[in-house]
Formats: sequence, structure tokens, C-alpha cells
Amino acid sequence: MTPEELKALEKAVSKAKRIASEKASEMHDLVEDRLPAAYEEIPGIAQSTYDACRTWAEAVARLKAAEAED
Repeated sequence: MTPEELKALEKAVSKAKRIASEKASEMHDLVEDRLPAAYEEIPGIAQSTYDACRTWAEAVARLKAAEAED
């Protein structure tokens, strides 16, 4: 893997982490500020947070696999 490809994977990890953190913040805000009135929002926010975290974990795994190749 080229240094540019590794840098692109690192950038993907950083972007995925930022998105996952934003989703986690949305979940936190729901819990802190809007529950119990906004209980119907729980499934959607939980799923998007889960998906973002899974995307981040997959990006980390790809980066680690690429680093192990070198």
C-alpha cells in the first residue's frame, strides 16, 4: 500500500470518528434535554449512532489491516 493510500485510510478513520462523535452527541442531547417527551426519536437516533460507530470500527479495521501489510 502506498503512503498516499494509507493517508487516505487515516483520513477516512478521522472522518468516520467525527461523524460517530456527532451522532453520539445527538443521542446525548436527546437523553439530556428532550426525554421523555421525545421518546419516539430514540430508535432513529440510536440506529444512526450505531451505524456511524460501525462505520468507524470498519474504517479502523481496514487501516490496521493495511498497516499490518507493510
